[in-house]
Amino acid sequence: MDIPIEQLRALSAIIETGTFDAAARRLGVTPSAVSQRVRALETTTGRVLLLRSKPVRPTEAGETVLRLARQVESAYDEAERRLTTSSRRPRVPLVVNADSLATWALAPLAEVAEEIELEILREDEAHSAELLRDGSAMAVVTSDPSVVPGCEVQPLGRMRYRPCASPGFVARYFPDGAGPTAYATAPVVIYDRKDALQHSYLRRRARRELDPPTTAVPASSEFLRAIELGMGWGLLPDLQSAASVAAGRIVAFDAQRHVDVPLFWQQWRLPSASLSRVGDALRRAADAALR
Repeated sequence: MDIPIEQLRALSAIIETGTFDAAARRLGVTPSAVSQRVRALETTTGRVLLLRSKPVRPTEAGETVLRLARQVESAYDEAERRLTTSSRRPRVPLVVNADSLATWALAPLAEVAEEIELEILREDEAHSAELLRDGSAMAVVTSDPSVVPGCEVQPLGRMRYRPCASPGFVARYFPDGAGPTAYATAPVVIYDRKDALQHSYLRRRARRELDPPTTAVPASSEFLRAIELGMGWGLLPDLQSAASVAAGRIVAFDAQRHVDVPLFWQQWRLPSASLSRVGDALRRAADAALR
């Protein structure tokens, strides 16, 4: 296929902005021109690429072409910066899970933020590779070691999680220690409905399915705060819970039990100095912080 860059930029702009009109404003052309470019792209590929919904969404074929579009845009922007005096910063969209952002990952990203425009997308570490596949992100911190086609993956290390709760909660729900009977009724805090970490731990601990009362708190610092306030028990990374444990606000009540979550850095296999710099910074930080 011989696809002009203007058609790929039109597709990318539509998905990012959600409408043809907004994409036209971003590109500095008319909505009619954007529509013509997308129709030409669909003719070239022989596929319907967009669902004309609100907001506009890519079809499965559209996700494949969208990923190509963003890779080509990145390569063009990299070449432009090398060949001109443009002061525009390179843009790197990446996915980092909430626990990593709250503990070890934000500081290395701050190191590169003055020179690189970062778009940090937050997703559960087990699902972040989906955003890599559909072209929304150029790189991810993920717990999934499966290599997405066109990408490369490197291990970062492991985050260790332990079941934690407030002292009052432990006294109420685990007076005789942590066992399957107590876990069956003790309320549990999860991050969101994609977060399977706590229930996976329960299955291994009880060797059967348990269905305790559940509260979802979809923010890492608030998740910790909810556990401190006695809303339930939850699995917290040692990197995040250490200060609260030391201060007596929470206890690791099943201390001999833990869950190690392996993390990997996966990025497009694309020559990009900016993407390499982000990856290098995160790998150095992971070497120092993770197990």
